[in-house]
Amino acid sequence: MPSAGGLGEAFEPVLAAARAGEAWAFGRLFEWLGRPVAGYLRGAGVEDPDGSANEVFLRVFGAVERFEGTEGRFRSWVFSIAHNLVIDERRKRARRLRSAPLEDAAEPTVGGADEAVLVALGDERVRTLLARLVPDQRDVVLLRIVADLSIEDTAAALGKSPGAVKALQHRAMATLRRTGAVSP
Repeated sequence: MPSAGGLGEAFEPVLAAARAGEAWAFGRLFEWLGRPVAGYLRGAGVEDPDGSANEVFLRVFGAVERFEGTEGRFRSWVFSIAHNLVIDERRKRARRLRSAPLEDAAEPTVGGADEAVLVALGDERVRTLLARLVPDQRDVVLLRIVADLSIEDTAAALGKSPGAVKALQHRAMATLRRTGAVSP
């Protein structure tokens, strides 16, 4: 079973097996990163975070034979794919909102078992806090905290420089402090 931090020495053999199309290896990669990816997507406001996480891994598995790099780079690559999916969803949502009358626009909802889990985790408070941030700041906070990526890995996932990520994180935390959401 993968540790919370990663696969460690098992990474290379699992990656090689995934490149060879071994189903067990795909399962192992999904076990390792599926929940953090779904958490990132949920925090980013994706309408169907679990379904979208599956879509992220379909994209990952379709391109895994071309991936070269370390375990940390793989994690960044997966979150880059997740971030691209978030951008795609935001664009689709913006097009729908422009084409639909305002009274027909509905907020995304979460239902069933997901809702119970999210409520238990204080999801409404998290959504309220994240709504105070601009999208770039929100993405940085989600990747740094929910996905537990380093500054460098977050920068790679977002296609930004490490300095830009640090600045966005600093501005996000300043915004949250100003609103009383976090302690100084």
